[in-house]
Amino acid sequence: MSASRRSGATDERGPDGPEQPDREGADLLAALLDGMDAALCAFDADGVVTHWNREAERILGWTAAEAVGRKGFAGWAVRSADAEEIEGRLLAAMRAPGRQVHEFALLTKDGGRVLVRTQSAAVRGPDGEPAGLYCAFSEVHTQIDLERSIALSESLFEEASWGVVLVDADLRPAVVNAHAARALGTGRTSVLGRPLGDLLSQGVEELESALTHVLAEGAPRAPADIWVSVRTPDGERRRCWNSGFLRLASPLAEEPVPLGVGWLFLDVTEARQAEQEASLLRFRSQQLHRAARAAAECEDPAEAATVQLDFALAGFADHALIDRVAGGPVGDPDGAEAAPPVRLVRLAATPSGAPGPSLRSGVAGLPVRYDPGHPAVQCVERAGSVRASAGTMAADRATAWARARQWPDDTVHGLCAALRSRGRTLGVVTFLRGAGRSAFERADAAHAEDVALRIAAALDLADAAGE
Repeated sequence: MSASRRSGATDERGPDGPEQPDREGADLLAALLDGMDAALCAFDADGVVTHWNREAERILGWTAAEAVGRKGFAGWAVRSADAEEIEGRLLAAMRAPGRQVHEFALLTKDGGRVLVRTQSAAVRGPDGEPAGLYCAFSEVHTQIDLERSIALSESLFEEASWGVVLVDADLRPAVVNAHAARALGTGRTSVLGRPLGDLLSQGVEELESALTHVLAEGAPRAPADIWVSVRTPDGERRRCWNSGFLRLASPLAEEPVPLGVGWLFLDVTEARQAEQEASLLRFRSQQLHRAARAAAECEDPAEAATVQLDFALAGFADHALIDRVAGGPVGDPDGAEAAPPVRLVRLAATPSGAPGPSLRSGVAGLPVRYDPGHPAVQCVERAGSVRASAGTMAADRATAWARARQWPDDTVHGLCAALRSRGRTLGVVTFLRGAGRSAFERADAAHAEDVALRIAAALDLADAAGE
């Protein structure tokens, strides 16, 4: 416990006089000194120790009863050879303005040495003259650890090349570094205190779920990829952030009290997209290889065409159709005379209900009721791929859009690829996607054209064989 040097004077006014308030003040001072995180001792003008708190006792092992009343540190807290220099540096703080910082070695009660960093300042009396000094000290490695923590914190919020966000217990940003502010498309101060839903249009639920889990359970074992859509003045941006989370607890509380979550993230959108594209290309190449091997075992070339279609459908579309040009293949228009209207006959189609292999049809040879501007008709006329999409239509309008094109009711996106062989167009293969899939892109059109070439070769072989 803390202690003060006792003077020999007594108060003759008894227990009901000013003695009681003085004792209460001394008890309060002792409690304050013992509650400090730093070690503290004080000296009077003659260099005699007057105060010694619990932290000083913990570091050096000397109790307050053993320390208070000693003159200086010589012979007990410092080596005799160093005592004059150290005491001179300490007592010089009584004549210097402000605080003085020094580092030197102190002795522990068991004879060990501890390197400490001290901050000393004069204590002045009512007349303004130095009446003593106080000396706060801590182990140097503890001070260095604190300085490193502060330096790391400042670097993270100023110069870090990844995003750092401190999120409070209400899941609102409390501190944001410059990198994170740029990633969120806003300023460092304008983002503070705002709900994450104001900044992100997609991925908010997943991010808030992760933050809530960290507050309740602690940090996850590894970083996680979170896909979000960021609201910016130029529109929404789809990004992938590799995110790590840390639960923040107050170091001053006896029990851990969560202050929030430290969220660190790095934009890995380009890398993840490249990985996805590479994986997709590998899968599609494997499917084409498997389809070619399966088709090679088919005696009927027309069956080989449907085998190619079934293998291409996996992971690519929900439905698929093969339409042949009525009356035989057509060549490229030469512009000399108007080409006759395109009529298409259904050759094969996947079931519109439960999934299954493609079904052969079109035995009667009746044309499909396609309008002149139908994507399949355009595909034959252009001898190239055509993409169509219902966009953001309402569900009832999207259904009407699909029915008008003779496609299943759940169709939202369509892709038609021409069946080309020996410079002629034999027909069209159509791939269809529902609302749960994204629209067809250029890479999808290139894959559909690869499949169409294989289907066209099989159909051309069927024609040549008189099938």
